[in-house]
Amino acid sequence: MKEYLYVLKLRSDLLVEDAWTEKEENIVGNHFSRLKMDTDNGKVILAGRTLNSDDTQFGIVIFLDESWDSAMEYMNKDPAVQEGVMTATLYPYRVALMKK
Repeated sequence: MKEYLYVLKLRSDLLVEDAWTEKEENIVGNHFSRLKMDTDNGKVILAGRTLNSDDTQFGIVIFLDESWDSAMEYMNKDPAVQEGVMTATLYPYRVALMKK
Protein backbone atom coordinates (compact mmCIF):
# COMPACT_ATOMS: atom_id res chain seq x y z
CA MET A 1 0.00 0.00 0.00
CA LYS A 2 1.15 3.52 -0.81
CA GLU A 3 0.46 6.70 1.10
CA TYR A 4 -1.49 9.59 -0.38
CA LEU A 5 -2.69 12.95 0.86
CA TYR A 6 -5.57 15.03 -0.33
CA VAL A 7 -6.08 18.68 0.51
CA LEU A 8 -9.65 19.86 0.93
CA LYS A 9 -10.82 23.43 0.42
CA LEU A 10 -14.27 24.56 1.51
CA ARG A 11 -16.42 26.24 -1.12
CA SER A 12 -15.79 29.99 -0.69
CA ASP A 13 -19.43 30.91 -0.05
CA LEU A 14 -19.43 28.51 2.92
CA LEU A 15 -16.65 30.39 4.71
CA VAL A 16 -19.47 32.43 6.27
CA GLU A 17 -21.15 30.28 8.92
CA ASP A 18 -24.59 31.77 8.23
CA ALA A 19 -24.44 30.43 4.66
CA TRP A 20 -24.60 26.81 5.84
CA THR A 21 -27.89 24.97 5.42
CA GLU A 22 -28.99 21.63 6.80
CA LYS A 23 -27.96 20.12 3.45
CA GLU A 24 -24.30 21.17 3.84
CA GLU A 25 -24.32 20.10 7.50
CA ASN A 26 -25.53 16.63 6.50
CA ILE A 27 -22.99 16.31 3.69
CA VAL A 28 -20.11 17.25 6.00
CA GLY A 29 -21.51 14.85 8.61
CA ASN A 30 -21.37 12.06 6.02
CA HIS A 31 -17.83 13.15 5.09
CA PHE A 32 -16.78 12.90 8.76
CA SER A 33 -18.51 9.53 9.27
CA ARG A 34 -16.73 8.06 6.26
CA LEU A 35 -13.34 9.30 7.47
CA LYS A 36 -14.03 7.97 10.98
CA MET A 37 -14.98 4.54 9.62
CA ASP A 38 -11.89 4.44 7.39
CA THR A 39 -9.67 5.54 10.28
CA ASP A 40 -11.08 2.72 12.40
CA ASN A 41 -10.45 0.17 9.62
CA GLY A 42 -6.86 1.37 9.01
CA LYS A 43 -7.22 3.08 5.63
CA VAL A 44 -7.01 6.67 6.92
CA ILE A 45 -3.84 7.54 8.84
CA LEU A 46 -4.80 11.10 9.75
CA ALA A 47 -7.54 13.60 8.93
CA GLY A 48 -8.03 17.13 10.17
CA ARG A 49 -8.35 20.79 9.29
CA THR A 50 -6.93 24.17 10.09
CA LEU A 51 -8.92 26.27 12.55
CA ASN A 52 -8.82 29.61 10.73
CA SER A 53 -12.05 30.73 9.08
CA ASP A 54 -10.77 32.64 6.06
CA ASP A 55 -9.97 31.54 2.52
CA THR A 56 -6.63 30.04 3.60
CA GLN A 57 -8.29 27.29 5.66
CA PHE A 58 -7.91 23.72 4.45
CA GLY A 59 -8.26 20.12 5.53
CA ILE A 60 -6.06 17.11 4.86
CA VAL A 61 -6.60 13.39 4.66
CA ILE A 62 -3.57 11.08 4.70
CA PHE A 63 -4.51 7.56 3.67
CA LEU A 64 -3.34 4.27 2.20
CA ASP A 65 -4.28 2.95 -1.22
CA GLU A 66 -3.10 0.54 -3.90
CA SER A 67 -2.47 2.98 -6.73
CA TRP A 68 -2.83 6.58 -7.89
CA ASP A 69 -6.04 5.74 -9.77
CA SER A 70 -7.54 4.00 -6.76
CA ALA A 71 -6.51 6.91 -4.50
CA MET A 72 -8.09 9.37 -6.93
CA GLU A 73 -11.30 7.36 -6.90
CA TYR A 74 -11.30 7.29 -3.08
CA MET A 75 -10.83 11.07 -2.90
CA ASN A 76 -13.53 11.73 -5.48
CA LYS A 77 -16.00 9.54 -3.55
CA ASP A 78 -15.63 11.71 -0.44
CA PRO A 79 -19.20 12.95 0.14
CA ALA A 80 -18.05 16.57 0.55
CA VAL A 81 -16.21 16.40 -2.79
CA GLN A 82 -18.99 14.51 -4.60
CA GLU A 83 -21.59 17.04 -3.47
CA GLY A 84 -19.45 20.10 -4.27
CA VAL A 85 -19.12 21.37 -0.69
CA MET A 86 -15.34 21.01 -0.90
CA THR A 87 -12.76 20.74 -3.65
CA ALA A 88 -9.87 18.30 -3.32
CA THR A 89 -6.38 17.88 -4.73
CA LEU A 90 -4.48 14.59 -4.47
CA TYR A 91 -0.74 14.19 -3.82
CA PRO A 92 1.56 11.21 -3.43
CA TYR A 93 2.83 11.33 0.15
CA ARG A 94 5.13 9.61 2.61
CA VAL A 95 5.01 9.98 6.38
CA ALA A 96 8.60 10.53 7.56
CA LEU A 97 8.06 10.94 11.30
CA MET A 98 5.05 10.29 13.49
CA LYS A 99 4.48 10.49 17.22
CA LYS A 100 4.09 7.06 18.82
